[in-house]
Amino acid sequence: MSNPYKVDGPTCISFSGGRTSAYMLYKVLEAHQMSLPDEAIVCFANTGKEDEATLRFVQDCSERWNVKINWIEYRNNEAGFKVVDFDSASRDGEPFEELIRKVQFLPNSAMRICTTHLKIRPFKKFLDSIGVHKPDQFVGIRADESRRVVKIRANPEAEGMERHLPLASAGVVVGDINKFWDEQPFNLGLTTFNGRTLAGNCDLCYLKPASQILSLIKEKPERALWWARMESLDLDKGVGNKQFSKDRPSYAQMLKFSQEQKDMFDPDEEAISCFCGD
Repeated sequence: MSNPYKVDGPTCISFSGGRTSAYMLYKVLEAHQMSLPDEAIVCFANTGKEDEATLRFVQDCSERWNVKINWIEYRNNEAGFKVVDFDSASRDGEPFEELIRKVQFLPNSAMRICTTHLKIRPFKKFLDSIGVHKPDQFVGIRADESRRVVKIRANPEAEGMERHLPLASAGVVVGDINKFWDEQPFNLGLTTFNGRTLAGNCDLCYLKPASQILSLIKEKPERALWWARMESLDLDKGVGNKQFSKDRPSYAQMLKFSQEQKDMFDPDEEAISCFCGD
């Protein structure tokens, strides 16, 4: 059986900034004696809504494993992206807000444009700019994320890149990820629950369960400010464009609930799958 972590031709290694995709990156490095071939390009898309701990973790992986990670941000201009780094990366949702103002509606569970517009397309445009066309893409989705695995394998091409799932192919599950990070000298400094990072990637993503969002707001109320401001924008397109989620209170209301110490949501509500990865 071939090693699913071996790079065979131009490949974009999609690093979300979470523990799972970082584990995938390590396994790819390990498969190449801890030195990536030139045709393997690691990309991290910063939306500006990642927690500071996520940005530090991305930088730690780069420095500790001696691997170049290309930090890419969406821009509403001819290039469609900007290359940044740890110091210059947006930290107040600027790329995300730029997209919202361009499309004039708020993303929601029915129109999840975030991953495509803020991550996949900027990656493709960046790769095109450096002469890498139609590469494979390694995506960090585990074997125990079966619905996501089935969906991607049924439609593997995205923006001209063919997606591969090396973790799923290797049978990696959440326990393997947790064991690996328990043994490392550094880790992602964010709270986890059942192996999932609660505040990972987009801090208050509208696809998270409402009870989880409320808990995160209680932990750090300032997390809600950007989301509440986006819901207050005067946008002229899209159904339900006044809120990211029509079936729950607004972010401003949840901030108010958190300050009143109210618990209004089902703690067993499941998150909606998002292809940003962990």
